[in-house]
Amino acid sequence: MSQMLQIHDQLREMILSLDLGPGERLTERWLESRFEGSRTPIRAALVRLEGEELVRRDGRNWIVAPIDLGELEALAEFRIPLETTAVRLACARASAADIAAIEETLDACQSGAPREEWHRVGTDFHVEIARLSGNPFIVKAIAGAMTRLSRARWLEVWTEPSREQAWREHRRILGFIKANDPDAAAREAADHITDTRDRLLRSLNEDRRGLRARGFAVIGLR
Repeated sequence: MSQMLQIHDQLREMILSLDLGPGERLTERWLESRFEGSRTPIRAALVRLEGEELVRRDGRNWIVAPIDLGELEALAEFRIPLETTAVRLACARASAADIAAIEETLDACQSGAPREEWHRVGTDFHVEIARLSGNPFIVKAIAGAMTRLSRARWLEVWTEPSREQAWREHRRILGFIKANDPDAAAREAADHITDTRDRLLRSLNEDRRGLRARGFAVIGLR
């Protein structure tokens, strides 16, 4: 792997996991020191991250892109028709073994599991349901949407009640797929996306002051 890709991948993980907070300044000098890299691969990595809308130019330097509440609204609108289509197709195409594998993943993530595991399993659930649809375009679109949601979802999994609510909603969606009930699965998926959006927006709006105190930049709806 090239040095540029190594730097890109490490920076991307730091941004998505909130190790680098929304709005945090990134100087090329700091990045050179942090990654022991030269300016050329670092700039190339930043340009690639800019294309993913994870960083922005700030004069001669860069900043981690703020969390945009308007984007969370738009992502929910984008996800609902995609994911309801995915679960309908999954009802028709998924094998018992496919469903059992997702059940096992969900069951392995119970109370006491670290937040990192809840975050990973929650993301993987939506992508794996998309895979059950058998449509690679749906998989790619949903995986991209879940990446865009990654930073906001770290804040959602911060409390145990939020984690457990999301887990229960995932189980219900999977249960309807297992029962081969596409209408109920689609309704549950749409309700889950809407409820998740509302929880995230409410949490982020109510905690703007606390987030600012932690150095996080949040823009958009109020």
